[in-house]
Amino acid sequence: MAGRFAPRSAPRGAVPQQAAAPVPDALTRDWAPPGPLDLRLVLGPLRRGPADPTFRMTRNGTVWRACRTPAGPGTLRVTARGGRIEAAAWGPGAPWLLDQLPTLLGAADDPDAFRPRHRLLALTRHSRPGLRLLRTGLVMESLIPSVLEQKVTTDEAYRAWRYLVRTHGTPAPGPAHDAGFTALGLHVMPDARTWSLIPSWEWHRAGVDAKRSATILRAVRAARRLEEASAMELPQAMARLELIPGIGPWTSAETLQRSNGAADAVTVGDLHLPGIVGHALADNRNADDEEMLALLAPYAGQRHRATRLILLSGRVPPRRAPRMTRGDIARL
Repeated sequence: MAGRFAPRSAPRGAVPQQAAAPVPDALTRDWAPPGPLDLRLVLGPLRRGPADPTFRMTRNGTVWRACRTPAGPGTLRVTARGGRIEAAAWGPGAPWLLDQLPTLLGAADDPDAFRPRHRLLALTRHSRPGLRLLRTGLVMESLIPSVLEQKVTTDEAYRAWRYLVRTHGTPAPGPAHDAGFTALGLHVMPDARTWSLIPSWEWHRAGVDAKRSATILRAVRAARRLEEASAMELPQAMARLELIPGIGPWTSAETLQRSNGAADAVTVGDLHLPGIVGHALADNRNADDEEMLALLAPYAGQRHRATRLILLSGRVPPRRAPRMTRGDIARL
C-alpha cells in the first residue's frame, strides 16, 4: 500500500551460486503519482553516462539506483506500471529511499507553474506530459560528478566517475549484482572520508587533474555543511556551495538541479547551452550567457525547466566547431 513498506523475498526458482551470499529481503512501496510521470525523463539526469556504476535503466523502463543516503548505502528499483509506481529497496538506506520516493520523482514539483511563451516550448511541453523535476535531497552525489565534468569532455568525466566509484566505492546492497547489468554490477559511491583518502596517483589514473581533485577534496571536508543546502532556497543553496573554492555557478546549478529540484537553476558558463537556447528561441546560435539569460527572463522561476524543454525539443543547431579536444593526463 502507498506509504507503507513491506518486506518481499527474492523471486522463487533462482538457484544461488555456491559462493553467493543470500539476497536480503526488499522493502517495497507502491505510489500513485499526481499526474503523468515518465521515469526516463524524470530520473535520466541522474545517469552519468551509459555505464554509470550507480545507475541502470533496463529495456522495460525499470530504473535501478545505488546511492549513499543519510542512513547508509541503499539500492532502489523503480518501475512504472498501470499509472502507479512500484519500488523496492535494499540495504541500510532502504527505508530512507522509500520514504523519499515521491520527492525523488517530483511530487513537490509544479509543472503547471510554467507558462510557455514560445511555440517550441508549448509543443514540447505538450508532447512530454510526464516530465517532472526530480529532487534527490542528496548534494554530494551530484556535486562530485559535476566537479569531474568541469572543462573536460563528457567522455573523460564519465570515465573518471566510473573508475573512482568502482575502485573506491562499495558494491550496492541487494540483488543488483545478479540483475544482468554488467560483471561489476551497481556500486555505491564512496563516503566523504574515503574520497578524502584517495591518493594522488589514483586521481591521476582516473584522468582527473589537480584542480578538480583539489576541489573535491575541499568539498568532502565540508560535506555535512554542503548537504544542508538540500533544504535551502536556491540563492542560499548556491551561496553555500560556492563558498568552496573551485565551485562556481555552473557546478552549483548542475548540482542543485538534481539535489533540490531547482526549477530556476540556470547552467551558466556552459560551452554549448547558450547557443542551443539562442538557436531555439531567437534563431541565434551565437548567443552568449548574457543573451541566454535575457531570452529566459520571461520564465523567471522556471528557467531550468525551460532549458530542459528546449533540449528535449531536439532543436539543436548543427555543430560547426570540432568537439573539445580530449585529454589523457593518466598517460603523462
